[in-house]
Formats: sequence, C-alpha cells, structure tokens
Amino acid sequence: MAYLGPRLGQSRIFIPCVSAFRLLGTVGMADMGLAMSRSPLERLDFDNVALKKLPLDSSEEPGVRQVKGACFSLVKPQPLTKPRFVAVSHEALALLGLNGEEVMNDPLGPEYLSGSKVMPGSEPAAHCYCGHQFGQFAGQLGDGAACYLGEVKVPPGQDPKLLRENPSGRWEIQVKGAGLTPFSRTADGRKVLRSSIREFLCSEVMFFLGVPTTRAGSVVTSDSRVVRDVYYSGNPRHERCSVVVRIAPTFLSRFGSFEIFKRADEHTGRQGPSYGRDEIRGQMMDYVIEMFYPEIQQNHPDRVERNVAFFKEVMLRTARLVALWQCVGFCHGVLNTDNMSILGLTLDYGPYGFMDRFDPDFICNASDNSGRYSYQAQPAICRWNLVKLAEALAPELPPDRAEAVMDEYLDLYNGFYLENMRKKLGLLKKDEPEDEILITELLQTMHNTGADFTNTFRSLSQISCPTEGESEGEEELVKKATDLLLEQCASSEELKAANKPTMDPRELAMLLSMAQSNPALFQMISDRTTIARQLERLSKLKDLMETSQEELKTQQAEEWSRWITRYRKRLSREMEGQSDVQAVQEERVTVMDGTNPRVVLRNYIAQNAIEAAENGDFSEVQRVLKVLEKPFSSQPGLELPAWVGGGPATERGERDEGEEQLQESASTARNPVPYDSKPPAWAHEICVT
Repeated sequence: MAYLGPRLGQSRIFIPCVSAFRLLGTVGMADMGLAMSRSPLERLDFDNVALKKLPLDSSEEPGVRQVKGACFSLVKPQPLTKPRFVAVSHEALALLGLNGEEVMNDPLGPEYLSGSKVMPGSEPAAHCYCGHQFGQFAGQLGDGAACYLGEVKVPPGQDPKLLRENPSGRWEIQVKGAGLTPFSRTADGRKVLRSSIREFLCSEVMFFLGVPTTRAGSVVTSDSRVVRDVYYSGNPRHERCSVVVRIAPTFLSRFGSFEIFKRADEHTGRQGPSYGRDEIRGQMMDYVIEMFYPEIQQNHPDRVERNVAFFKEVMLRTARLVALWQCVGFCHGVLNTDNMSILGLTLDYGPYGFMDRFDPDFICNASDNSGRYSYQAQPAICRWNLVKLAEALAPELPPDRAEAVMDEYLDLYNGFYLENMRKKLGLLKKDEPEDEILITELLQTMHNTGADFTNTFRSLSQISCPTEGESEGEEELVKKATDLLLEQCASSEELKAANKPTMDPRELAMLLSMAQSNPALFQMISDRTTIARQLERLSKLKDLMETSQEELKTQQAEEWSRWITRYRKRLSREMEGQSDVQAVQEERVTVMDGTNPRVVLRNYIAQNAIEAAENGDFSEVQRVLKVLEKPFSSQPGLELPAWVGGGPATERGERDEGEEQLQESASTARNPVPYDSKPPAWAHEICVT
C-alpha cells in the first residue's frame, strides 16, 4: 500500500469535495485490487544480509576486471527478448512461498525469473571467488554468468526439517545466464537451452534422490540468440539464450570463495585478487558460521576452536555427500574447488553424468582427458579440495589442527559409504565385517559383466531371502536370480565398444617408448595411470575379440551365480533370531526400493527433453521432471517419453537453426525406451563437455 501514498495525497488536493471517509474507502478498494493483481514475485520479502555484512565492490566500471577487496560487485542483468517459461519446479518455488501455477500463469514471471526485470527488493550482484581447476590455481573466476538477486525470507509454515538444513531464515535466489559481469572473462554471460535444462532437471532429481543439492526453480528461454560451437568442432550455430533460477541457503559457499586471499601460486604465478586482505577472510568466516552454523557459533566461544569445529563439519558433510554420489552412480565431472560447497551441497551442474554400465573409471566430462574427475576418483578429489580449503582458511584455521581433522576423512567416508551400501543390499539387521567384501565382489561382478548400475541395484530386492520350507530348490532360485541380473548385462558388442582404447595406437606406442627412454619428458606430457588404463582396455578388448556372445553369456551367468549364492547366504544370517521372518522380508524390500532408484536422469533422457525443447516442445522437460520427482516409484502413464505415439506438444515455438534435420533424424533413428530401461544404443554417442 505504501506506493499508493503519493496518489492519495494528490487526491486530497484535487478532489476537496470528496469526504475523507469515502476517499479512504475508495482508495483502499483500489489498492486491494492492485495488490490482488500484483505479480506474486513482487510480494517476495527480500532481506539481502550478505550485501550488508560483506564488502561490496565500490567500482561501477563496466566490463571484465579484477575485483579487489570485495566479495560482491553490483551488476545489471541484461534483458532477454520475449522470455517464456520452459518449466518450473513447484517444490523448489514453494521454498520461497510461491505457488508454481501462479508463477507459470504470471505474465511477468518469465521476465522476473530471467533477470529481464528486477523484482522489488532485489539487488543484483555477482560473487567474486577463485579456484583450483584441474589441480591448478586459476586466480580470479567469479560469477561469470550467474547473478545473485537477493535473499528471500523463509515464508511462515516452512518444514522444520528445511529450517534445520537452512538455519539462516533466508533463501538466496540466483539467475544463471543473465548476462555479463566483471567475472565473465572472455565469455558472454549467457547460457543456452541445453545446459539450462540439464542443470534444472539434475538439481531437482538430486533432491528427490535424497542427495544434498542446490535447487532449481525454473527455466526460461527466449528469442535472444548466441552463437555456440556445441562440440568444439568448428561448426557453430545460433542457440536460444536461457536462464535457470537457482535456490540455496547461500551461494557464497564455494571452497573457492575463500581462495581470493591466496598468495601468488608457485606453479601458475596467479594470486587471489584480495591477497593481503586477511580481515575480509575473518569477516567471511564470521558471516558463514553465524548464519549457517549457529550451533557451532554458540558452542565455541574460543575463535580457533570455533573455526576448527566449522572445518570439521564441512569435512563431515563433504564425506557424506560424496558417499551418496557414489551410491547413486553420480559423477560430477568438474570437481574444481570453486564447484564445491561448504554447506555440503552438490553445486554447479555442468558435464555431469549418471553411470549406465558400471565402470569405476567412468568419466562423464569429455574434456577430462586425464580422468582426474572420474567416478572412482571423486572421494580422493574431494579430500584434495578440502586440503585446499584448509590452506585458504589459514591462519584463521591453524594448519596442524586442519591436518588432524583431515586424518578422519577416510574413515568417515568409508563409514557413510558402507552404511548406504548396506541399505542398497538390504543388510539391515547386522553389520558384518564380510559385508565390505560382498560389496566389493558385487561391484567387480558388475564391472566384469558390464551390468547397468541403477537397474542392477534396483533388481536386488527381487532376490529372495532363504527361508525354511521354500517351495523351490536353492539351485533353481539362484538360476532365477541370475537370469534377472543377466538382463542388465552388456552384450559382446557393447563391451567391445566400451573397451576400445581412447588413445591412437601410434600415440600409445610412442608414449610407452618414451616412458623407457626419457622418463622426465614422459612425466611432462602423460602419466603412468593413463597408460595403464589404455593397456588394460587393449587387454580386455583382445579377450572379447576371442570370445563369442554365447561364451560371454555363459561367463556372465557363472559370475553372477557365484555372487548370488554368497549374497543369499548373507541374507539368511539376517533372519537369525528373528521371530517374524515375513516382516523382516517386507522391511528389507521397502528399504531397498526406497534406496535404489527406479529412474535417474540418464544422459539420453535429458537429451530427448533438450531436443524436443529446442524444437519448441517443452512438454518432455515437464514430463521428465514429473517422473524424477518420484525416482523410487513406478508411475502408471509416465513410463515413456511424451512424444511416443505422436501426440500433440503442449508448448511449441520456432525451431532453432539446424534443428529441423536433427529432430527428423532423431525421430526416425531412435526407438523409444521406458525411462527405467537400460540406455538405447544411440546413447553412447552423446558427448558432454
């Protein structure tokens, strides 16, 4: 009502014959109508504490620059032409007290949630941070495409569990793809539909899988265009500018946020833009601990002890997070220090991937030639990043105390991992030392047989526990279980393709020779791990070439039979001393089916949604989101993509350049498969960088 005040004053001057009572009544009704017609996004209650408590860049100089002595720079998001919604997450928007349907139907919704218009109370800013990228300190990075819009007060009646996870009482809103900032480097600050849909969907499925994550409220696309070379192949094309709304307790939470104070790096020579400004590091730590770790603040009056407790909690959350990643087969792809969160959240969804065929060396990022961020490397890389965080927090965090904390990391990670894996295998009543061996043998069998990670684990609940008076014999039950798991194994041709060396044979021969003749030069251009991986692939490929499909199937059946026999023996020990065997069986199945997802965001599922959206059909993005909101459940009517059967699209727009041919070839060459199936043959061609 405050903004109608001046109008009321003017009315009193120019309409003296109207009584004050009538005037107030009339204006009150008009005001009520305006309030009712306002955009719901204009009613958000902003309280931008980070900008009040932390140093703000005083320069308004346009363009890319070094930002010294500040955590934020004020920016102006660049408007999009004809912004429109692709999809919204009702659950994520509810964190802000918003109704998804109202937002979707709000004419101003796409403008506000793309940064094209600035919401009342919003103060757009970009965050300054640094980072170690692929092991090397890169200096200043910062929000090159993301933009802080502000912090919205938690609405009344929010779930107490969410308040425990976010004790600050505010949710930070950020738009990604809203244009240039001082940190855009050589880029344009824009994101396209491909990357935006991938980030939106994965942010949400991770939440529904029970993995701590930042959230995504919406995807907006537009008629604004940028040029992108999708595969860096010299064939650029125009793509639509798109924006994702991200939501989190804070995005001032990157390990790299604290690396802006780093002295010149001994390897790269780069230094943090705020080197020497140690007082700002103290300010940042005070802010983060007071806002997001209030119990630590209250329980540790001594500053050093407080900081050690804070680092220990960050270490614990990181260990728990990466254990959850490993247990759902998630590979982040770019685990640089600037992409890790001190709140223990999955942050920044770029070239990520959920594993299809189990491979411990799975690399989801086609740009990661060395496999630094492979699936099996993630726990160790997270530890490495924690060490870099500890270095960045010194002297506020004494190095000897940080080292003592880090000594606990491996045991904590293993504990979280085993706890989750026991649930995935339905081992709920007893913790046996042999369980670790059983899990290792399962993964080895999956690797040897090329078994699908998600579907194999999902199938395990269908393997029965041995009970007295079973109508079928042990051999028959093991065979039935083996046949079930063989359905998830790779064929001979699939395994040959998977084990084909990624290095040219001549290059491999040259490197092998160099490793012997000139080890120093070899170390500069390659490493023994990479070469060993290539040689292992060659060896496996040779074996496969000498094995027929029938022989392979027999080998796979023998391997699975051996493991299933051991697994059923372990399950039988779960039943010892249990009075109600049926209840134990039912609990086991319930826990397993609530831990092993039926569906995850495989690359081909995202790709189908992206290609449909690039052709103006947003229904598949919305449908995939609906499927992923219940990843552990079967949803009748939502088994197949929306385009199967040639039904009409819910939203259509102008096709992107070159997309007509792409969609035609895709629709004719691809047979639809259910969301919970193994990936189709064409999926291995998807390249994410």
